[in-house]
Amino acid sequence: MKQPAIIIALSVLICFHTQAQDKFFTKSGKLTFDATVPASPEKITGISKTATAVLDTKTGNLQFSVLMKGFQFERALMEEHFNENYVESNKFPKAEFRGVILNQDAISYSKDGSYMAKVKGKMSMHGETKEIEATGTIKVKSGTITLLSDLGLPLSDYKISIPSLVADKVAAKAQVRVDCQLEPLKM
Repeated sequence: MKQPAIIIALSVLICFHTQAQDKFFTKSGKLTFDATVPASPEKITGISKTATAVLDTKTGNLQFSVLMKGFQFERALMEEHFNENYVESNKFPKAEFRGVILNQDAISYSKDGSYMAKVKGKMSMHGETKEIEATGTIKVKSGTITLLSDLGLPLSDYKISIPSLVADKVAAKAQVRVDCQLEPLKM
């Protein structure tokens, strides 16, 4: 009588363990926001090391979220202008991407390697949501997954306006670099 109960309990545990291995997660992803104008001596670059990312390797669903106040700039005044004048962090506290990997079948999450990925989804920032497509690299090594991508986001798409006084110092299209190392989600 006890043997079937033990077999059922083990089956449930294995099922949960297998399901948990399909999801990978981080709360310490690195995102770089760069609005530097080429050939400008002034770097306008903010880095956040507190981005959250979740990847479901079974479905290819992918989600990123970052608090805008989490971006740190070299100069405090730049950080203040970024948060108060441009992205209005108090009104729009986070940016978010929800999407799916389009070429999911070309990626082997169980085999170490580097795989090109095509992603499509919705990017929300500054109260605006836009459909975007991007490419990147998924690196699998020893049970961890690293997501790498560079994408350009036109600031006008997200109704972020640059005052004419500094228009020659701030790029109209921000470059966003994603560098997130994900671990298996523990349930």
